[in-house]
Amino acid sequence: MGISSETLHKNLKEIFGFNSFKGRQEQIIQNLLDGKDGMVIMPTGGGKSMCYQLPSLISDGLAIIISPLIALMKNQVDAIRTFNEQESIAHVLNSSLSKTQINIVMEDIKSGKTKMLYVAPESLIKEEYVSFLKSINISFFAIDEAHCISEWGHDFRPEYRRIREIIDNIGRKPIIALTATATPKVRHDIQKNLKVLDATLFLDSFNRKNLFYDIRPKHDVEKEMIKFIRDHSGKSGVVYCLSRKKVEEIAETLQVNGINALPYHAGLDAKTRILNQDAFIMDDCDVIVATIAFGMGIDKPDIRFVIHHDIPKSLEGYYQETGRAGRDDGEGILVTFYSYKDIEKLEKFLSGKPVSEQEIGRQLIMETISFAETAMCRRKYLLHYFGEEFESDDCNNMCDNCRNPKPTFEGKEFVSKLLKSIEVSKETFKAKELAKIMIGEGNSLINQHMGSITEIFGSGKDKGVEFWHAVIRQTYVKEIITKEIETYGTIKLTDKGRKFLKKPYSFMLTEDHDYEKTSSSSTSQKGGAMDDVLFNMLKQLRKSIAKKQSLPPAIIFQESSLIDMANNYPITIEEMSQIQGVGIGKAKKFGNEFIILIDKYVKENNIERPSEMVIKTIVKKSSNKVYIIQSLDKKLSIEDIARAKGLNSDELIKEIETIVESGTKLDLQYMLDDMIDDYEQEEVFDFFKESENFSLEEAREEFEEDEYSDEALRISRIQFISKVGN
Repeated sequence: MGISSETLHKNLKEIFGFNSFKGRQEQIIQNLLDGKDGMVIMPTGGGKSMCYQLPSLISDGLAIIISPLIALMKNQVDAIRTFNEQESIAHVLNSSLSKTQINIVMEDIKSGKTKMLYVAPESLIKEEYVSFLKSINISFFAIDEAHCISEWGHDFRPEYRRIREIIDNIGRKPIIALTATATPKVRHDIQKNLKVLDATLFLDSFNRKNLFYDIRPKHDVEKEMIKFIRDHSGKSGVVYCLSRKKVEEIAETLQVNGINALPYHAGLDAKTRILNQDAFIMDDCDVIVATIAFGMGIDKPDIRFVIHHDIPKSLEGYYQETGRAGRDDGEGILVTFYSYKDIEKLEKFLSGKPVSEQEIGRQLIMETISFAETAMCRRKYLLHYFGEEFESDDCNNMCDNCRNPKPTFEGKEFVSKLLKSIEVSKETFKAKELAKIMIGEGNSLINQHMGSITEIFGSGKDKGVEFWHAVIRQTYVKEIITKEIETYGTIKLTDKGRKFLKKPYSFMLTEDHDYEKTSSSSTSQKGGAMDDVLFNMLKQLRKSIAKKQSLPPAIIFQESSLIDMANNYPITIEEMSQIQGVGIGKAKKFGNEFIILIDKYVKENNIERPSEMVIKTIVKKSSNKVYIIQSLDKKLSIEDIARAKGLNSDELIKEIETIVESGTKLDLQYMLDDMIDDYEQEEVFDFFKESENFSLEEAREEFEEDEYSDEALRISRIQFISKVGN
């Protein structure tokens, strides 16, 4: 169905009110109207939806749009209905509809009123829908979020692999596949699965010039987030977390600190999710804290920042999630908090999955680590990942590495050693094995090939494993080496790499950022600018109170709490309750004298308190907390409580310790009575009373193992804290 450019522009203006197309929209639409298949790779905010919305409205028949999320479908249908007087112009067909609603949808389709049908692949599989759609004149099929088809994509959905089978069943018509994130491998996989290898490829640049990329070490993350959001007060932002539990915690923490935030995750009931989403879109809420379930297709162009509390599990996911920001071409700041511990969590998620899925997952995680740890231009690294070449000079200091560049050094010798090891080992190994070989560290796989790699084994041992990972990353981006996808990341030499081996030339390497060092050094002392004079005064006061009450000083406030006080100068009970390791119970019981001292010290020394940064915290909720407390009230045994919650005794005691240390008073006397007699209880209590730190380790050293069981000592300590400290 050929159509003139003039007519297309006229339709665009009349239906949507736009004077011109965005990017390559017109060519994509024309290709579809000409009856040709299309593969569209367009970044978030590029206007993908228009590529199938306009042709569906001006074509004969019904366009079927296959989409993964109910929320996304609803959002798009609502949007398209605003441009048309008839609600029947677009419908959703999914599991959320009643029988009556389904009948209405089918009647509207039969009558020709409906031009667009949004459907999930799970619904499309149903026999009754397939047989119904066979009788309908279909204009084309649009597959949105097409990366879901590929096992190599970040959001693989097995049901998406059946789409071509379903299309053939209904009746083959032109296919347009659209996604915002796809590496060359994923693109090929989509086309192969859909059997559209000859589809016209429309590939837009992945570069979003207005976005600033910033990776930060993960310490004092709540404090940093709150400061950042306050610095961008009144602006819309999204905070992504990996788990639902963390979403709830962070949303609550932001709320108690005066930030208008709401949670969003799949565990909330549908009504709450919709209300929270709408509140964000309508500017009734500034920040949405969400899992990755939020955001696909969300039409809010003025999101000014995206914060990742946890590192995403793939660069595609990262790109798509960060792509929510600055879709109006205005400011978009992307802050990601990174630590190695998060990587371990991501790897744990892979356990139990099929081996091939685990390997793919690990490779995707490795790419994310490389991006986070690189000292190169982040934009260059990201675009290279998506198959797009980019000169770092063009970044315009819009990433943390370009704005604050790391030192560089001549790397010719190191690159030569790396390439030599790849050649000698016959391109057998992945990055992690190569790095180990360079430092002379073996594993079962390396040991199998030791005969052929003896000459290069340990040739780079004067440097650490992370250094060699950095060399691998930087040579990869410069296309000196490549990663063989089919073998899950085996490192190969490129033609460029072979030429380098024969005739090495100057190769400048950039020093990588050591996030582990930053994280560990920064977390040891909260705030980093402690008032030593005040700290010593607080320590003396604690000692004096402890002496009067015949208690170990550490049971009043631990040293970490005093450090936090010497950082933040709390002068009210509420502020004191927000100090690390304190809580409201302890603040009321012991805090008054400390508050008087701090208040006097602040006034006498004319100290400007960082009151805006006194972050209110929330009590970390244990999912088992209520049950444990109730069970202890009923005087149930450790074994019975643990069994009921699927825990072992050690895990349960840890949970009880956490509950008591957060300030809740519990009575475990009945347990102690079953374990040790009155005299022994008194002996252990006296020990804790006189102990400097009332630590379990000290108690273990004091008492022989055959004298008191470890469990008896732990329960005694918990009872002591509960009785004396809470």
